[in-house]
Amino acid sequence: MRKDLNMSDMPQTEVEWRAKLNPEQYQVLRQAGTERAFTGKYYNTKTPGSYMCAGCGTELFSSETKYESGSGWPSFYEALDPAKIEEVQDRSHGMVRTEVRCATCGGHLGHLFDDGPQPTGLRYCINSAALELQEK
Repeated sequence: MRKDLNMSDMPQTEVEWRAKLNPEQYQVLRQAGTERAFTGKYYNTKTPGSYMCAGCGTELFSSETKYESGSGWPSFYEALDPAKIEEVQDRSHGMVRTEVRCATCGGHLGHLFDDGPQPTGLRYCINSAALELQEK
């Protein structure tokens, strides 16, 4: 978690979340939205570092597990710590998927699929708007 945000600083109301996040971040993190493919700031980024939750600063993914999936969103084959990711069944849009959320703030990150590369076979397909890259 970022040093400048402790749990007592976490927004508690939607008004506070709107004040903290930009409109795109709010739409993705708080309303389970999705940015358009190939438009997010991190979908093609190769910069080394850690990907933090844009809502609360929790460290979620490493650039070492990021790969080009061709999906148009940042993709990772592994979370840094599975306890920091919450998996929820998503039955929206006429399909069954696994939604992934930040376990700290509950923010919607994206979805998890089982078509990723080895060693895990997983693809965490994450919205750039849900992330902040802390460069190494």
